Amino acid sequence: MSYVDGYSGVIAEISQIQSVFSSSPASAPPSGFEAVLQQVSSLSSLVGSPAPVPPTTPDLSDSFGYPLEEGDPIPPGTGSSGAAGGGISAGPSGSSSTAGAAGAATGYQLASAGTAQSGAVPQAGGSPEGGSFGASVVADAQKYMGVPYQWGGTNPAQGVDCSGLVQDVFGDLGVSLPRTSQEQATAGVAVPSLAAAQPGDLVFFPGTDGTASAPGHVGIYIGNDQMIDAPYSGATVRVDPVVDPTAIRRVSGPSASPAGEQSGTAGMYGADFAGAAASTAVPEALLNAVASTESSFQPGAVSSAGAEGLMQLMPSTATSLGVDPFNPSQAVSAAAHLLSNYHQQFGSWSLALAAYNAGPAAVKAYSGVPPYSQTQNYVQTVLSRAGMEGQ
Repeated sequence: MSYVDGYSGVIAEISQIQSVFSSSPASAPPSGFEAVLQQVSSLSSLVGSPAPVPPTTPDLSDSFGYPLEEGDPIPPGTGSSGAAGGGISAGPSGSSSTAGAAGAATGYQLASAGTAQSGAVPQAGGSPEGGSFGASVVADAQKYMGVPYQWGGTNPAQGVDCSGLVQDVFGDLGVSLPRTSQEQATAGVAVPSLAAAQPGDLVFFPGTDGTASAPGHVGIYIGNDQMIDAPYSGATVRVDPVVDPTAIRRVSGPSASPAGEQSGTAGMYGADFAGAAASTAVPEALLNAVASTESSFQPGAVSSAGAEGLMQLMPSTATSLGVDPFNPSQAVSAAAHLLSNYHQQFGSWSLALAAYNAGPAAVKAYSGVPPYSQTQNYVQTVLSRAGMEGQ
């Protein structure tokens, strides 16, 4: 008997069962359990089983396929990555650095995650309009390939969501971005179309928790209508096709003057940098670059790990040095003394910066700059801003 619905169908099935019984030979009433079981089995074979009801599949034809991507907005300056927010200052063993970090996941070897996928990433190209910064964005994003998606995540050691990935990548390169895709969609300048997009641009989509004006998903454009993104739970950072973005934004990299000093509010602390440099023999341009990378010259910056002030000193370090990390003059002086001591201990500014970022124990353990992607990027960024590459 087939599955039926409606009054007429039920009546027809009852008539069929009555017909089966009327055509069956008369038999004595069953006696005993075995006889009853035999007759029940006979009826079951006559009636059959209802037809299975196909499962209901939700209609996702109008969705980009990106679920709820990210956590609650975090005010700028308190995030886990980016110059303004400082960063995670604990290495893989849980030991803390003395100063703080410019980006997320200090001590996490991003390059080791998902290396098998890196070959799928096309080379960054495009016109000079995109500049070398766009290529640097793509190169840094590749290091996150294979990192698991985590809703609200900004730490690659645990997982990242779409905007957490973007924030971490740009933070690695010394650019502070807001926490969520909705906020990031206001950063930089608008790009009119995908045809005009350059590698390193940000591409936005409504997702399932956003709209065209307040996007719920963001990826990093890498050329050839493809992007690197953290798409949804259960997936990893990967390459996905770019399909009909609702917004494209181009974020510029940090700029430095020919002397290596940063623009913006750097001049406000020029006397502090000059005085600390004179007393410690730490290059003034280096102190300037550290302040730019650590806090974007924000004396009130506090990272999610607790690093504080213009130079992002950990509270315990500031206490041991007897300084107020939120006092720019004291913070610059303390940072200069730390860098000077590390330079004397390790013999180069690159190792001094690595110790400032990841802690001297990590530099000793690896006999050089630790193989942490964030620390390596930090050292390169600061030296480049100071005009001291290779030192």
